[in-house]
Amino acid sequence: MAISELQLPEGVTAHDFNSAAQLAEGLAKDVAGRLNTAIAANGQATLVVSGGRSPVAFFSALIQQPLDWSKVLVTLADERWVPVEHADSNAGLLKRHLLTGKAAKARFLNLYRAAGNLEAAALDADKALAELPGIDVLVLGMGDDGHTASLFPNSPNLAEGLDPQSSRRCLPMLAPSVPHQRLSMTRALLASAEFTALSVQGSGKLATLRAALQGTDIAEMPIRAFLQDPLDIYWCP
Repeated sequence: MAISELQLPEGVTAHDFNSAAQLAEGLAKDVAGRLNTAIAANGQATLVVSGGRSPVAFFSALIQQPLDWSKVLVTLADERWVPVEHADSNAGLLKRHLLTGKAAKARFLNLYRAAGNLEAAALDADKALAELPGIDVLVLGMGDDGHTASLFPNSPNLAEGLDPQSSRRCLPMLAPSVPHQRLSMTRALLASAEFTALSVQGSGKLATLRAALQGTDIAEMPIRAFLQDPLDIYWCP
C-alpha cells in the first residue's frame, strides 16, 4: 500500500518514495525551492521544522541544497521545555544536524525560555513569535497517536491549541506518555504557512494516517486539523 492509493482530500498531494534517503532528498529539494522563491520575492524566508529523530536525514539533505542561509529564519513547531544542552532538546538537535556548515548563517528563533514555570515560558515564546515574518515553509511530523507538533490528544490545553481563531501563537502542552513538558505552536499559527509538508515513514504511520483520514474528531487525532488543502504528504516504507 502506498500513500498515493489512499483517498486523500482535494488539494492534498501525495509523494511516494522507495526509501528514507530518497524521501529526505525529495523533501529537501522541494523545501529549498520554496525557500528560494520566498527569498526572491521578499528578501527573506522562514522555515518551521519539527524535532525528533525522523527529520535528521532531511536536515542533512537540506544543507546540501543551494540556498542563501543568511536570509533564512529557522524555528521549531514545538520544543521540549529543557535547555538546549539537554539530550532531548529539539534546538540542540537542530544545532547538531541543521544549523551547521553553510546553514549556520541562518537566524534561529528558539522556543525554549528559562522561566519560572511552563506557562510563563510559553507566554515568553508567544511574544517572540509575534516577530515572525510569516511562515513560508512548515515541515510537520506525526506520531502514532495522531499528534503533530506537540498537539497531543488529551493534553489540557488541546482545545485552545486546535482553535483556528486562537490569538495564541504558542501554548504549554503535555505529552501524556512521554516525559518533559512541551511548548507548541498553535494550529492558528501553523495553519498560516504558505507551504506545509507532512513527512511520514513506515507502515505504522501509514496506518495512522489512514485512520486519521477516516474520522473527523480533531481532538482524537490532532493531525486531522492539517489534512486539508493545501498539504503535501511525503511518505516512504
